[in-house]
Amino acid sequence: MATACPPLSLPSTSLLRSDRRSARAGPARRRLSAVRCTAVGEAVAEASTVGTAEEPLLVSAIRGKKVERPPVWLMRQAGRYMKSYQSLCERYPSFRERSENVDLVVEISLQPWKVFKPDGVILFSDILTPLPGMNIPFDIVKGKGPVIYDPLRTAAAVNEVKEFIPEEWVPYVGQALNLLRDEVKNEAAVLGFVGAPFTLASYCVEGGSSKNFTMIKKLAFSEPEILHNLLQKFTTSMANYIKYQADNGAQAVQIFDSWATELSPADFEEFSLPYLKQIVDNVKETHPDLPLILYASGSGGLLERLPLTGVDVV
Repeated sequence: MATACPPLSLPSTSLLRSDRRSARAGPARRRLSAVRCTAVGEAVAEASTVGTAEEPLLVSAIRGKKVERPPVWLMRQAGRYMKSYQSLCERYPSFRERSENVDLVVEISLQPWKVFKPDGVILFSDILTPLPGMNIPFDIVKGKGPVIYDPLRTAAAVNEVKEFIPEEWVPYVGQALNLLRDEVKNEAAVLGFVGAPFTLASYCVEGGSSKNFTMIKKLAFSEPEILHNLLQKFTTSMANYIKYQADNGAQAVQIFDSWATELSPADFEEFSLPYLKQIVDNVKETHPDLPLILYASGSGGLLERLPLTGVDVV
């Protein structure tokens, strides 16, 4: 039995091509699905006619092809607002368990897509997932967030950081991406993601989340060579991780530089921009057609610099 569904207010991710080419209106690909609510309060997407497409609308838009509308996907696609996700969290309270189990990753990734039919299906994971494979122990504690047990603040500590080999440490990511592609087909783009070097370094130097980022700023301005060493290690590893995700089904990959705006524009040019550009150049050598999306929270002051990374979408 269906009940009346309250109005939905969903923050969408806007699409801004870094080469500033705009998507133009074109022939319709598929109708948007209507949304209804079940008796227990869970919204469900009504079935609609979906045309066969050579590639998802999101990917077509990134390539500058004609599309009937801007693609829409959600930054917080799986999370606290969904009853189905809340119920699953009660059964599996550990975030790492939810994000490192193939079946759970696939189920959670598909939950919002089945309800809202956005144009992107985002792999359920975390930007810190690669850390154990780099010899950086961490956990995500409910109510506190990520915790790095041994913050990296010395040259000796950074020297112990290893190169990340995805095939050895996160095979479940590759398996989940392949399953998502099989499930979604080309009705939406399957999106992978990684953390940007400066943002990953921020967590590892601070020991977790931070309000003022005192420790990484101190390291950057007092012993920059140590931070540059760490940033380079993350750069090499994240380039490999992006390629791994693409080889296992990701049709686009998002790079999250959440804490880049803790840097002034000049400091961004030293501690973030060159490493982002290096990742993009490295990936494009072997995967020239893979769309790369860059997200930096609150980055209005860096907007002119973000396209210099070479990504396809900002």
